[in-house]
Amino acid sequence: MIYVLLVISFVLIIVGAMMLTDGSVAVAQKFKVPEFIVGLTIVAVGTSMPELTVSLVSAFAGKGDMAIGNVVGSNTFNTLLILGVCSIFSPLVFTKSNIRRDIPICVGVSLLLWIATADRLFGISDVDTINRVEGIILLLLYVATIIYSIRSGKKESAEDISDEAKMGWGKIAIFIVLGLAGLVYGGNMCLDSAIAIARAWGVSEAVIAVTIVAAGTSLPELASSLSAIVNKKPSLALGNIIGSNVANILLILGASASIKPLTMGGITQLDLGMVVGSAVVLMLSALMVGKR
Repeated sequence: MIYVLLVISFVLIIVGAMMLTDGSVAVAQKFKVPEFIVGLTIVAVGTSMPELTVSLVSAFAGKGDMAIGNVVGSNTFNTLLILGVCSIFSPLVFTKSNIRRDIPICVGVSLLLWIATADRLFGISDVDTINRVEGIILLLLYVATIIYSIRSGKKESAEDISDEAKMGWGKIAIFIVLGLAGLVYGGNMCLDSAIAIARAWGVSEAVIAVTIVAAGTSLPELASSLSAIVNKKPSLALGNIIGSNVANILLILGASASIKPLTMGGITQLDLGMVVGSAVVLMLSALMVGKR
């Protein structure tokens, strides 16, 4: 039964994220916001909404390792599995801005996560945690990253203003309200189911967070990336994953730690090393084989 509830929670979260994103994009279109900015902010955060929901619920419940494990597993899943699957169907295109700006930011943010959680290594504390101050710093860095990216891509978006949304204000309100409800209810159900599965299997909650929960909350990124490949826009798939990984660390863990300090628990330095390693592999791919 708990497995059925877990699947239902994933469906609620994903549908909720899609509805909230559609409603938010429609609002942006009503106000004539450039599509580039919509994609960079609303859509990127929208595909990361499942991770945000689960991590925030975990933070409120005092399950810091679930919050961190969800992001660690999701970022590794995004980079190694989703981009790997996408590249099987279509070669991924690395642009100059990817190599000079986007991927280095992803690597830097991954390193920052490792540093923020290495309290014992640096002799700061006996417990590895992301405290409230570090959470606020991560949030501020996310805002700075968004501003920098928007300014960098301003020329590309100058003439890219969407037509007015066909969705009416009433439908927009319904989509946003139902989307938020699905995310909140699904997030709570996902956390409860994951904890029950961990106890049934006799493993730590962190293991479930890094594997099953992370894979489930990464389904929107998988769907949107494969859709981009089908529509012959492989660069969009790459951009979606990079943007999602950055949002997962800076926005999601930043918001979660700002609410309540996150303790590593069962998450190990090896788990964090996989996040950094996957980002470095992506960078090496862009530098060494991207042009070929």
